[in-house]
Amino acid sequence: MFPTIRLPNTTLWETGPYPGVEFASLSHDPVSGARFLLRKFAPGTTLPAHRHPQTSESVVILKGKWTEEKVEYGPGTFFYAPKNSVHGPHFAEKEVISITWYDGPLTVENLHPTDPTPSAIPPAA
Repeated sequence: MFPTIRLPNTTLWETGPYPGVEFASLSHDPVSGARFLLRKFAPGTTLPAHRHPQTSESVVILKGKWTEEKVEYGPGTFFYAPKNSVHGPHFAEKEVISITWYDGPLTVENLHPTDPTPSAIPPAA
């Protein structure tokens, strides 16, 4: 049997770093800071252009679509952003659920200082 199991009906969603974003932690490596989680974007959510200075980000969209630079990306789309690379803004017209892996400690910095400041990242489970 797997040492860690998360069943769908036991998923606990926590507030993410931007309004309209929620995280559900699936696993965390306390040594590297790596995290594997589900992310949910509420309808109408926009994430500003940002970077993760301490981690690369890998994403697969499971449900819904988000738009970036006038291109829509739907279920099955894979994204990879190397550590400290700028990505976004992302816009979710309808609810979007993705599975996301960060290979190091999760921090967020906006590209533009006038964008909404990200709130604290939920602690890893």
